[in-house]
Amino acid sequence: MKKILAVTACPTGVAHTYMAAESLAKAAREKGITIKVETRGAVGVENEFTEQEIAEAHAIIVAADTDVLESRFAGKPVVKVPVAQAIKNPGGLLDEALNKEAASAGDYLKQVEQSKSQRSASRTGAYKHLMTGVSNMLPLVVAGGLLIALSFIFGIEAFKEQGTFAAALMDIGGGAAFALMVPILAGFIAFSIAEKPGLAPGLVGGMLASKMGAGFLGGIIAGFLAGYVAKLLKDYIKMPKNFEGLKPILIIPLLATGITGLLMIYVIGEPVKAIMDGLTVWLKSLGSTNAVLLGILLGAMMAFDMGGPVNKAAYTFAVGLLASSVYGPMAAVMAAGMTPPLGLWLATLLAPKKFTKEERDAGKAASVLGISFITEGAIPFAAGDPFRVIPSIMVGSALTGALSMLFGATLRAPHGGIFVLPIPNAVGHLALYALAIVAGTVATAIMLNILKKPIRD
Repeated sequence: MKKILAVTACPTGVAHTYMAAESLAKAAREKGITIKVETRGAVGVENEFTEQEIAEAHAIIVAADTDVLESRFAGKPVVKVPVAQAIKNPGGLLDEALNKEAASAGDYLKQVEQSKSQRSASRTGAYKHLMTGVSNMLPLVVAGGLLIALSFIFGIEAFKEQGTFAAALMDIGGGAAFALMVPILAGFIAFSIAEKPGLAPGLVGGMLASKMGAGFLGGIIAGFLAGYVAKLLKDYIKMPKNFEGLKPILIIPLLATGITGLLMIYVIGEPVKAIMDGLTVWLKSLGSTNAVLLGILLGAMMAFDMGGPVNKAAYTFAVGLLASSVYGPMAAVMAAGMTPPLGLWLATLLAPKKFTKEERDAGKAASVLGISFITEGAIPFAAGDPFRVIPSIMVGSALTGALSMLFGATLRAPHGGIFVLPIPNAVGHLALYALAIVAGTVATAIMLNILKKPIRD
């Protein structure tokens, strides 16, 4: 029997969310259809889908007027409508979902996208919460970093003259976008833990961390603190049914914000600030040997699991340092993340007889993913031959990271691949940085082709 999943959500998360869920469940009972309905209301997510349930579902009905994390459903047929449609015509939606054809296996690019979606869906616990914060912070980091770089076109210190265009760009990029980095990081970590009730205390905790100089580390701590305090209050505060609506909009934000803020001011803020100050001073004073060692470590981490937890740990570390004006690790991390797909593409060109026709075709797509800084482009190759591919790409990425740090390359934008390189001042020591990427790409290709044996017809 075909299984249908449905998710409902309205902007306020009160009435229509649950009315739509009830309508779909009732219509499914009448038609003898197996259905599970996930609701995303003011009190948070209820009846949440598991990864296995999504995999087994024939189709998904998304009846929502807000974000419901649709990326979870990559590769599945989706019927998407406003939430009101599920109330008015639940039977029609169910029929439409049943008539959807199962998604067919995709090409290489679809395999990469599916791998990314599966990894995102499999995130659990602290890792999931941290990545939620980082992903929501990234647009601010990208926009802010590039706007700051553009302000330098008019001179490195041109922004100091008030009223100039350079000053306006610096105010937008540094004064606004970068100022929001840590609060957004903390806010969405807390949101991931406690849903809407965690957002306000997380934002406030992150703002306090930013103002106190505790940096991204303080923001991470504030986010987890706010999220778990809010979740604890949500789970254990019981109120009469008529006053239950006050919990998510008054009681929990008030108490969680107060508790988080006081702990940040009196307990957590100053020690974390001292740690961040020490880390920043150490990174800015790295000698060439230590810089190379750090580059090797970050580069190898980027290639080890190609977008997995180890990769994301290195990436998050580098992105967080941008708020402290430390740009070297970010350059090493992005370069090292580009070389695995690029190296695999080059390997298919240098030794085509060692790869199947499908792998040679996949190499062309991998090259596009590589220049776009999508390390996951290497996953299908690694899945097919892990004992040769993974060591090869780790060596190439470690070399790239080491050279980037040795050359003193810097990067102000945490994403974009080669598409940010032409932007003036976005990359420091551009020619040497490009050389590091080329060197890692060549090293990956050569090592892989040494390890691989020719394919027999």
